[in-house]
Amino acid sequence: MIEIDRVTKVFGAGAEAFRALDAVNVTIRQNEFFTLLGPSGCGKTTLLRVMAGFVDPTEGAVTLEGDDLLRLAPYERPVNTVFQSYALFPHMTVAENIGFGLEMQGRPRDEVRRTVGEMLELVRMSELADRRTSEISGGQQQRVALARALAPRPRVLLLDEPLSALDFKLRKDMQLELKRLQSETGITFIFVTHDQEEALTMSDRIAVMNEGAIRQIGSPRDIYDHPAERFVADFIGDTNFLEAELLSKEEARAEVRLASGAAVTARAAEGGAEAGAVTLAIRPEHADLAPEGEGLLPGRLSDVVYFGTDTHFHVDLDAGGRFVVRRQNTPDRAEARAPGERVAVRFGARVGQVLRD
Repeated sequence: MIEIDRVTKVFGAGAEAFRALDAVNVTIRQNEFFTLLGPSGCGKTTLLRVMAGFVDPTEGAVTLEGDDLLRLAPYERPVNTVFQSYALFPHMTVAENIGFGLEMQGRPRDEVRRTVGEMLELVRMSELADRRTSEISGGQQQRVALARALAPRPRVLLLDEPLSALDFKLRKDMQLELKRLQSETGITFIFVTHDQEEALTMSDRIAVMNEGAIRQIGSPRDIYDHPAERFVADFIGDTNFLEAELLSKEEARAEVRLASGAAVTARAAEGGAEAGAVTLAIRPEHADLAPEGEGLLPGRLSDVVYFGTDTHFHVDLDAGGRFVVRRQNTPDRAEARAPGERVAVRFGARVGQVLRD
């Protein structure tokens, strides 16, 4: 639906120039929940603002179903934006806020009334239609902002970290609400966040960004289980990194030797070296503890951290470095471990991923 072709944005000039976007290429599909994910300053909001028309790119093209978006003013684009600050009118009611954009477009009064009613039902706020937005909660204000943006039925909805101001539990609820709204409306959602859990929870596909470039695009499961490079593996969730020697590589399979001397089979990302020093990434939940002498990586337990849902075991490896094992807590699985205990880390074949730098 949206084609972004070598979009570059440079702020400033000369020695003060800053390249916020560096020849970004991405295709976003129709009716997709697509997330731009990355740390602060990576370029994700700048890319969103290019699509909205608030920032002009230095180079590149942006098309919507083949039409050039860059030649249109922001108000001419079939695109709406929900900002981090909801920008609601506090002196207006919920219904008046939702209908404001439609009235500015000169829509007939009956159409405005009908559409406002539909949007109130969609965001489940019909009973609050006559309440001023200054008198409702933050989560309810978030829903009003979404309803207002959806009311003109845009072809694309851009969301710039709209959940960041909400508390933890409400943010969790709104993640499910956003996914429901996208599914029911069939509108393409493009969501910007630095929160990995948000991205994994809601997205059909994720583009991980860093330093103005897209490092990897894929489904949440692909991004998490098959990171293409060290930055992606490190940014998405918790990861253990082990230095290893690549012995052989064939398609998506590799044989590596760990610093402990153990040889293991692992998945291999495309590209990269065929031999020599590599990095092996292993998720904490993909490993387990074993008695000393029965695992791949011997070491000493340094910390045991209880999180309620799971427990993290920190192991100082004999070969150097630290490894974290995450184990889910269940009523029938209560294992007493104490710091200082000698243990070993074990993991099955092909749970690790050989990464390119």
